[in-house]
Amino acid sequence: MKDMVAVFKTNVWDGRRAENLVEILCRHLPDCKINFDLDDCDKVLRIEGAHPPADRVKTIVKENGYWCEPLK
Repeated sequence: MKDMVAVFKTNVWDGRRAENLVEILCRHLPDCKINFDLDDCDKVLRIEGAHPPADRVKTIVKENGYWCEPLK
């Protein structure tokens, strides 16, 4: 099965905070590849995996003081 990619617009601007969020998300989604592109104007969070759960990602990001919305 081909992996899917979920892309989110975020308000994460700091590299250290992005790294921290990636670590947290990886603990919850160990089978996914997760990274940020903070150079993009949308501060993109990209998650690649079999079924990246958008609602769960939004909840985890919110619990850590940020927001994210799926990019269409």
